[in-house]
Amino acid sequence: MRPIIQLFGQILAPTARRFHQALDNPELMQTSVQREICDRLIKSEYGKILGIHSVDDWQRVPIVDYDALEPWLNQKQQQISLTPEPILFYEKTSGSSGAVKWIPYTQSLRRSFNQMFCVWAHDLIVHGPKFFTGKIYACISPQLNVADSQIQDDLDYLDGWLCWFLRPWLVMPNKLNRLHDANLFKHQLALALLEAERLEIISIWSPSFLQVHLKYIQENQDLLRGELHNRISHHRLQHLCESNIPWMQLWPKLKLISCWDSANAADQAQGLRLKFPGVLIQGKGLLATEAPITIPLIVARGCVPVLDEVFFEFEDDAGSLHGLHELNIGKEYTIILSQKGGLYRYRIGDRIRVTHYYRHTPCFEFLGRHQAVSDLVGEKLQETFVKNALTMLNLQETNFKSLMPIADPPHYILLLESAKETPEIIAEKLDMALSESYHYQRARAIGQLAPAKVLISSQIPEILVSHRIRTGSIWGGIKHPILATSPISTEFLQELKLEIYQK
Repeated sequence: MRPIIQLFGQILAPTARRFHQALDNPELMQTSVQREICDRLIKSEYGKILGIHSVDDWQRVPIVDYDALEPWLNQKQQQISLTPEPILFYEKTSGSSGAVKWIPYTQSLRRSFNQMFCVWAHDLIVHGPKFFTGKIYACISPQLNVADSQIQDDLDYLDGWLCWFLRPWLVMPNKLNRLHDANLFKHQLALALLEAERLEIISIWSPSFLQVHLKYIQENQDLLRGELHNRISHHRLQHLCESNIPWMQLWPKLKLISCWDSANAADQAQGLRLKFPGVLIQGKGLLATEAPITIPLIVARGCVPVLDEVFFEFEDDAGSLHGLHELNIGKEYTIILSQKGGLYRYRIGDRIRVTHYYRHTPCFEFLGRHQAVSDLVGEKLQETFVKNALTMLNLQETNFKSLMPIADPPHYILLLESAKETPEIIAEKLDMALSESYHYQRARAIGQLAPAKVLISSQIPEILVSHRIRTGSIWGGIKHPILATSPISTEFLQELKLEIYQK
């Protein structure tokens, strides 16, 4: 199998070579990409209404978020007013003012993801661990809502030839992407992974996705052993008898786990590093439904922007805009991107820090969302959505409401100073309201998030103020957000409960 992997690297080499050449002159490449994207804008109805005739009119294109573009999107049609290209499909992700948003995919946008994958794969083959079996599990997400199913698995982001080439190497349980029951999905995936003794690569999004399935295997050892009795070796069955399963002995050839590893995913990724010592746990970089943004490259010792497919503008804290080649090491910026699927000067909401330069191009560290967003395991709850969800609960008897994320185990707790109903009843209603968010509902269904909880006490605002003052906040500047974006520790939660009950 090793010669085939080397052949794959040779096939990818021209794409990788062109990308690395682009890194030597980011200003020139970004100018070229901007012109290509602007040509699409000019031919679109959106561009005609804006009066865009050339790239010289670029500053007349408004900087927008999804809500501003939503009237231009029509999911029932294969053509939208934002691009002259036909729409292949719409992919769902979370929105800022509602539960979901829909991103149109064109062939050009899919090719951008394809190019990113080719560069990443080539870097791994040349500079990463020595792969021999090539066996890979690429994330398949449970399609819990049949009507909303669009992308079935990660390979749907790629061009047909690449999907065809990779299929023989995939650990892909038969019809797994058609399962709509979360527990059945976990069971079938566990069986497939346990049978895949030659597994070398796991590619997922949130590290908690894998943690959930490892926990399922741990808690259902007897059931899984019974079904696998004649399908895996006696040696592997013995590992499933141990109280603490030796994960590296179950998958002795595992060399790479690709997943989110920054911002709120950092702790979960570290947990995988402890479970799989010697395995490369590589961060995904900044990869959004809207566009590929950065590529993690071993040779670059960081994440480089996809500068040959996406046009970037960066806003500093003073509101000034900068080009890619104008960024300073150590500075933080929010990203405004333009891509080949019909999103122009799109404020995606991601915040980055420039870590260093590779060749002549800055590398980025993902810091989190610019707006108030909580994202423990990929649920991406946004402040406006949470505010609307709490309004639906009709909590008129309290002036204090704050939803806070807890990292261990991942879940949310709603803090209230008073309420007519019991915490249990409110918690049940809260979980239902938050489940209107597509990603929250899916994370709950497969066990990435525990049920939401509620804590009620008139002392809560006072206790929180005292804690913030002790940690350096100025009393007059303390705000109680309706959605906290940084997880509070389990230890502080216990202290909070203790102070409440003592008083």
